[in-house]
Amino acid sequence: MKKIILTGGGTAGHVSPNLALLPHLLEKGYEVHYIGTKDGIEREMMTLPGVTYHVIHAGKLRRYFDVKNFSDPLNVLLGAGESLGIMRKIKPDALFSKGGFVSVPVVWAASRCAVPILCHESDITPGLANRICARYAQKVCTTFKECADALGSKGVWTGTPLRASLFQGSRDKGLSMAGFAGAKPVLLVMGGSQGARAINMALREALPQLTKGYDIMHLCGKGHMDETLEGTKGYWQAEFLSGALPDVLAAADMVLSRAGANALSEFEALHIPMLLIPLPLSASRGDQIQNAESFVKRGIAAILYQEDLLVDSLKAAIDALEEERPHMLARLREISPTQGTMNVLREMENVQK
Repeated sequence: MKKIILTGGGTAGHVSPNLALLPHLLEKGYEVHYIGTKDGIEREMMTLPGVTYHVIHAGKLRRYFDVKNFSDPLNVLLGAGESLGIMRKIKPDALFSKGGFVSVPVVWAASRCAVPILCHESDITPGLANRICARYAQKVCTTFKECADALGSKGVWTGTPLRASLFQGSRDKGLSMAGFAGAKPVLLVMGGSQGARAINMALREALPQLTKGYDIMHLCGKGHMDETLEGTKGYWQAEFLSGALPDVLAAADMVLSRAGANALSEFEALHIPMLLIPLPLSASRGDQIQNAESFVKRGIAAILYQEDLLVDSLKAAIDALEEERPHMLARLREISPTQGTMNVLREMENVQK
């Protein structure tokens, strides 16, 4: 039986593609292991039948001052040693890394043990963790062609692995869950797995205006529910969803979201017109801005920069999206899917040869 180790974490976008690959790997007869942190979202998402989860220490790679910059290098070293022990014990046939800071010590350890390494980068430009990991990888799969080109001979444009369950949602179930009749356009608002405070605040302030013309489904992030809004007509909120997410996506006529590349790939594949509010440069390396601008150029999304995010500008941007929605939808339906899951599985087999 072949053995494979998966890794990646920190955000849901660094874990979801692994979930898409998992059923195919199990069907092929792989013994599947996952290396992640004790408290990261990856542990919650990958505690599944057929997966053996291994915990390591990890430190975030920051390019700004933080008191944790003094302790995190030690955690990276501890994680590297722990990963090395896991590699030597399991002796995997391959490692697939989705990125995030937890992946760096795992990829290094795999290289020390001569384990074939396949990485995946979702953003239009490689992140710091994947730039480090690419040195040790045989190939780096990418969501964007521009990223594959930038990586040179190691880059392979595959698209993103997407969970099959995303395409099995029921609009009726989604509307029923929220208590909506479907008479008004449904706007789904998502701020990522950890929520987005700026989006939540602006949206809730604009609710009296927005609910006149839209029904709003709001995934606000863990710990960001507003109990005072319970029962507001035309508004439904939840911290996050797992099994019911496909139904909510099926019910959405359009989506307001951050611009994480994995989420964008899902919206594109599901043909959902987008209004994107990317993380600003003050809170990121600018990857979400680049992702969003790429989708805008293709005519399948609109953008509202966070520094311009006010109640009036948000309402105007949503109204403009609703007006443009039929045209965006037509463009989305013309896009040929990249079959990211099958492409990545193919590359996974290739690196083992």
